[in-house]
Amino acid sequence: MADINYGGTDEENTELKSLNAEVAEEPDNFEHWEKLVRAAESLEGGLNRNSSPQSISTTRDVYDRFLAKFPLLFGYWKKYADMEFSIAGTEAAEMVYERGVASISNSVDLWTNYCAFKVETSHDNDVIRELFERGATSVGLDFLAHPFWDKYLEFEERLDASDKIFAILDRVVHIPMHQYARYFERYRQLAQSRPLPELLPAETLQQFRHDVETEGHSVEVDIERELRVRIDNLHLEIFSRTQTETTKRWTYESEIKRPYFHVTELDEAQLVNWRKYLDFEEVEGDYARAQFLYERCLVTCAYYDEFWFRYARWMLAQKGKEEEVRNIYQRASMLYAPMSRPAIRIQFALFEEMSGRADVAADIYRAILITLPGHIETIVGLANLQRRVAGLEAALEVYREQIDHRETDIYAKAALVAESARLLWKIKGSATEARQVFEKNQHWYLDSRPFWINYLFFELEQPTSAETEQAQHAKIKQVHDSIRRKSHLPPLTIKDLTHYYMVYLLERGGKEAAKEYLVLDKEVNGPFSVQSTNKAKLAVDGLESSTNRRLLAENGHPGVEVDEAAIRRGETPYTKYYQQQGEQPVPANGQVREALTTYNE
Repeated sequence: MADINYGGTDEENTELKSLNAEVAEEPDNFEHWEKLVRAAESLEGGLNRNSSPQSISTTRDVYDRFLAKFPLLFGYWKKYADMEFSIAGTEAAEMVYERGVASISNSVDLWTNYCAFKVETSHDNDVIRELFERGATSVGLDFLAHPFWDKYLEFEERLDASDKIFAILDRVVHIPMHQYARYFERYRQLAQSRPLPELLPAETLQQFRHDVETEGHSVEVDIERELRVRIDNLHLEIFSRTQTETTKRWTYESEIKRPYFHVTELDEAQLVNWRKYLDFEEVEGDYARAQFLYERCLVTCAYYDEFWFRYARWMLAQKGKEEEVRNIYQRASMLYAPMSRPAIRIQFALFEEMSGRADVAADIYRAILITLPGHIETIVGLANLQRRVAGLEAALEVYREQIDHRETDIYAKAALVAESARLLWKIKGSATEARQVFEKNQHWYLDSRPFWINYLFFELEQPTSAETEQAQHAKIKQVHDSIRRKSHLPPLTIKDLTHYYMVYLLERGGKEAAKEYLVLDKEVNGPFSVQSTNKAKLAVDGLESSTNRRLLAENGHPGVEVDEAAIRRGETPYTKYYQQQGEQPVPANGQVREALTTYNE
C-alpha cells in the first residue's frame, strides 16, 4: 500500500492510506467509510474534467467499494452520478444511475433525480417517457411518491401533452398516497374538458350512454351533459375510495420515523410498526401493494433477518413465485445478513433443495463452513441433506470429515460425534453401533453438554421389556454415574440430568429404585454438607473426608480468598467460593435447557 499513488498532494495521499487501512481493519464501520469517501471527493480541491487520472481512479474505486458495501444509500448514488457527469459526461453518469436504481429500485428520490437528469440531458422524448414509466413501475405505489409523479407531470406539461397528463392523473388518483387530494382536484378539473372516450373505457361509456338514452334524453348535447355528470359522480366515488385507503394506511405511515436505510439500529416501536403494517397489507390481499411494502420495509430494516425470513415465507405462499423467493434469499445472503448469522443461508439451502437443486444447497452449506468452520447447525444441515440425497453413508462421511477438520473445535466435535451416533441409532437402526460411538469417545468430551445429554437420552429411550429392563438399567446407571463422577459439566447441568434419571427410577426402576432415588435426592437437592459426590470431586485426593476436614477448619465452608489484584480486574471474590461449593451458575439463557431442546428436535 505504501507504493500506491492516490493522486493529490502528499498530505492527501497519507490521509487516504490511513483511511484505507482503517476501512480494511474494520470494514463494517460506517464512520470510517464516510471519512474515506469525503477524503476521496476532496482530492485536488474537488474533482473535475481536469483532475489527474490517479485522483479520478481513486475516487471511483472508493465509491464502488463503498456502494458495494452499502448499496441502499441513495444519496451517495446521486453524488456519484453528479461526480461522473462533471468528469466524464452524460453517459458515465447514466451508468451510475442505472447501477443505483438496480441496487435500490424503490427509491423515490433516486428515480426522481434520475428522471430529472434524463429530461435535462436527452432530447428524445420517447426515451425519457420510457424511463419515467420504469420509475412509475418501481416507485409509483409509494405513499410518498408525489415528487416523482410531479416530475413526470412537469415533463409532459413542457410538451403540452394534455392527453398524457390526464392519463397519468387517471393512474395516480387510484393510489393511496400522502397528497392524493391535490391530484384528484386537478384530475377532476381536466376531465371537464377532455373528450368522453378518454374518461371511461369504451364498454363503460357505452353502458352509460344507453342508460341516459333509456331515460329519455335524445339530444346529443343533453346526452353529453348527463354523461359528464355521471362520470363526475363516478370520479367522486374513486376519490372516496382512495381517501378511505389513504386514511387506513396513514395509521402506519405516520409512525415511520426513518423511511431510509442507515446502519444504526431501529427502536422497537419502529419494528413493531413495520410488522403491523405488513400484517395490514397482507390481509388487504393486494399482491402488488404487499410486495411493494416489503421492499420498502427491507430498505429501512435491511439488517434485520426477521423481515427477510418473513418476506421469503410470504412470497413462497404466492403461486408461481419461485424465482422471486430465490431472489429474496440471494439478496439477503449476499448483501445484508452477515455470515456470523447463517440462519438465512441455511433456509436458502433448504429452499434450493426443495427446488430440486441439491448441489446448490450443498454449496451454500459449504460456503458457510469456509467462514464458520465447525458451525454445528450448518454441518448437521449438510449431513442431513446428503442423507436425503445420497444415503446414510454420505451423511456419516460429512460428520467424519468435519470431526477430523483441523479448524473444528473440541466442543463442536463432541456435538458432531453425538449427532453421528444418533444417525446410526435413528436411521440405521443400530443401537449397538451408536453405543460404541458414545463409549469410545466419552473420555474425550468430558466438558460437552450435547454429548452427555444425547448419551443419557439415547440410553433412556431404548425400548425394553420386563426381561431386559434390568440390563438396560445398568447401562443407564453407568452413563449417569459417569456424568456425576467423571464429567466436567457444570453442577446445575448435572443436577438437571440427574432429575431425568430420578424420574426414570420412579417410572421404570426395580425394587431398589426408591432407595436409589432418595440417595440421589439427598445428593442433588440437599445442603452441601450432605452432598458426598460433590465434596469428593472438590478434594484434591478425591476423598470426601478431605473436604470435610476443610469445612471444619474453615468454619463450615471452603472459604473465600480475597485477591485484591483480581478485584481490580473486575473479578468477584465469591467466584471461587461458588466453584468450590459446586454451584457455579450457568448462563442466564439456560444452556442446559437449550441443549435439551436441541436434542428433542
